[in-house]
Amino acid sequence: MSTPNLRALLAADPAVGAGNVLTTRAERALGLDTPALTFDTPVDGHPAWTALTVRQLDTAVRARAAALHGLGVRRRDPVAVQSFDAADQVLSFLALARLGAIPALLNPLLDADTTTAYLQRLRATGLLADKPHAEAVADRDTGTPLLAEPAALGAGDPGAAPAPYRHWSGDPVAITHSSGTTGLPKAVVHSHDSLYAAIRHRLALPRPQGVDRMLSALPAPHAATLIAVNLALSLDSRLLVLSGQSGATVLDAVERWKPQSVYGFATTWADLARHDLAARDLESVALWWNTGDCAHEAHIRRLIAVGSRETVTREGRVRTPGSVFVDGLGSTEMGHSHFFISHSAGTGRYGRCVGRPHSFVDCAVVAPDGTELGPGEVGELATASPTLALGYWNDSVTTYRTRLRGRFLTGDLMYRDEDGYYFHVDRAVDTVDLGDAGRLHTAASEERVLAACAEVLDCTVVAYRDGEAVVADVLLQLAAGADPGLDRTAEVRAALEPHVAAVVRQVVAVPDEEIPLGPTGKVRKVLLRRRHLDRAGAR
Repeated sequence: MSTPNLRALLAADPAVGAGNVLTTRAERALGLDTPALTFDTPVDGHPAWTALTVRQLDTAVRARAAALHGLGVRRRDPVAVQSFDAADQVLSFLALARLGAIPALLNPLLDADTTTAYLQRLRATGLLADKPHAEAVADRDTGTPLLAEPAALGAGDPGAAPAPYRHWSGDPVAITHSSGTTGLPKAVVHSHDSLYAAIRHRLALPRPQGVDRMLSALPAPHAATLIAVNLALSLDSRLLVLSGQSGATVLDAVERWKPQSVYGFATTWADLARHDLAARDLESVALWWNTGDCAHEAHIRRLIAVGSRETVTREGRVRTPGSVFVDGLGSTEMGHSHFFISHSAGTGRYGRCVGRPHSFVDCAVVAPDGTELGPGEVGELATASPTLALGYWNDSVTTYRTRLRGRFLTGDLMYRDEDGYYFHVDRAVDTVDLGDAGRLHTAASEERVLAACAEVLDCTVVAYRDGEAVVADVLLQLAAGADPGLDRTAEVRAALEPHVAAVVRQVVAVPDEEIPLGPTGKVRKVLLRRRHLDRAGAR
């Protein structure tokens, strides 16, 4: 079947959603022998880096569904999954969804204490865990029995799999968790329709460049990966799902697999920017696609300088040096980026601009009392969309606290300009009130430093109250060969807004290990603030 016909059939069927794209293709025999998913680890006798066709993928999923059913997993059972291998996460999601169960995917980088606390709150009916994660919680009271190792489920009998569960639009289809940078990760519930809404929107648009061969450098247990998997199955694309997201891992995979597009989070782009990209073979990449936190200009410019893309000229279609970076802003709760903006060599709208909202988004910037603010006024983003998650699992208090008049309060501080472009300045928990002087927005300040200081590869602004005064420490991660002992205070202060520069206490170069990161690579600023405040009190 041709790709346009596949897209049209899926788009026209209201029963299709995040829980049944694969089973729909299998039942209707839609392109069963076309390559679909590739993993960087072996799967059921298929070598790593070898594509599974739709038929082979369906067989692998049916085998796991049969094994899970044999273990007693039934409709609506929440089942936790934790593994270092992306294949375990993706195949477990597909198998549990086939049964009508609710896969709860855990980031493998969560420490044992956090995993234990999260599982206690989740109250899942069982845990699928690879050996390292099973051993890490073996002596802990998680309240969750260990069912099996995910890879072992592949030994199930595909012919014994129950008939696929028939999803309703509002059925919970997955639980993924927030980054946990401010505390215990929150368990976010996605529905059959919400996790597919953005894909359905894209199916009605012309097929974009770069989707024939896609590489996912997204964390495998994240909602964004589940969207990428179903997007590939809906577009009849090839998708490589990586188990790691480091710059070196992604660069090696690009050179080996030759993707046309790469999907990832801002932390991966920052890590890629540390490498000599011109020395790597990145010619195949036409598109870098970012979700989660918006990306920094300094990192975007390094990426769009490499790769190549098709352009239309008087001579026809030609391959042009340079790639396109699609930036946006999303979160686990938003289910998909709600904004988008494209950057290439000729564009210049930066300064943490996340673009305009997608057509399926209804958003506003609001004051603390919920009043909608006008252009240029900074407030919290309140957004509504069919992609929004249902809420937080076992936490109705937080679910309702983050809702305002039908919109979700994201915790992001933003403003829009007169042309309808939105700009992200900070997370609400990271900004500091300077009184009459205004506010110190840490993310916007980091953007300014990175744009102005060529030797700085990454920057973290730690702002906190030391007694009655607000102080800010600027931590710099430098390019290879840069002098860590050089005093860059004047250069950094000159890059900042005057009211922010006035409260800078110190500018210091730090090694990477001095910056604490959460499981998705986000900086744990709450931990840094506590650490710096403790040091200030000790002086």
